Amino acid sequence: MGRRLSRTAQVACLAAGALLLAGCGGSDSPTTSAPSASGSAVSGSSVLSGQRLTVLDQPIAYPTGKQARVSSEVVELQPGQQTGWLKQRTPTFVYVLSGTWSEEYDAGVTKDFAAGTGFMQAQGVWHNGSNKGQDVARVLVVTMGAKGVKDVVERGG
Repeated sequence: MGRRLSRTAQVACLAAGALLLAGCGGSDSPTTSAPSASGSAVSGSSVLSGQRLTVLDQPIAYPTGKQARVSSEVVELQPGQQTGWLKQRTPTFVYVLSGTWSEEYDAGVTKDFAAGTGFMQAQGVWHNGSNKGQDVARVLVVTMGAKGVKDVVERGG
């Protein structure tokens, strides 16, 4: 789905994904505060909070009976570029870093997501990501899968 990232970039993406996912934990409060290494409070706001449904209102379903595995990558699309038709088999969090990201779903539904927007991708539904804008669109994609389970399948593949 994108080019291979360096080890440093992979670690940075994983750390960013973990920080974003920390905001997805069970808190009902949109603002979090935690002590920093220096002891002063650090504040931020949640992207998702207690999310239970995907972007298509499906219950989020985690793989069971296998060792958990979290992966992340930054996907970049130039104006007019598309990802191709994909299907998520595991819960996948997407955060739009820049530009506007569009998703067309097999059922004919199209959704546009502006920079700063996070969402849980649909599971088991074909979708095609695209950049319909004039600027580069970048997203952080974090998959929450399990050892031996393929997170994403490509149509025809």
